[in-house]
Amino acid sequence: MSGDAVVNLKDKLDLFTETWTPKIIGELNGQQVKLAKLDGELMWHAHAEEDELFLVLDGELTIQMRDREVHLKKGEMYIVPRGVEHNPVASSGASVLLFEPAQTKHTGEHITERTVVDQQRI
Repeated sequence: MSGDAVVNLKDKLDLFTETWTPKIIGELNGQQVKLAKLDGELMWHAHAEEDELFLVLDGELTIQMRDREVHLKKGEMYIVPRGVEHNPVASSGASVLLFEPAQTKHTGEHITERTVVDQQRI
């Protein structure tokens, strides 16, 4: 993607309906910017070496951690620190922007049928 390309988040979100399937919309300095639609809960997992930013664009998101929960509304963000086991939950659905290093695995080392290995660029 060119450095002067404008990205409309709503237009990009309209390109897909799948949930828990992050789509790459940009890259910078070894980081990827992704959009995802969430519904229900993903799974408990951790990213040993990478922090993960969640910015809620629509809906609400709860990030469960073993010692606390963080509740996010539209326009709020939270960074899950590297190594912290977490479980994202969007009980009523949500759309989020994710910002994380390109090498970050979707569900860390916890691989299941829901894990997306080859994330699509849109």
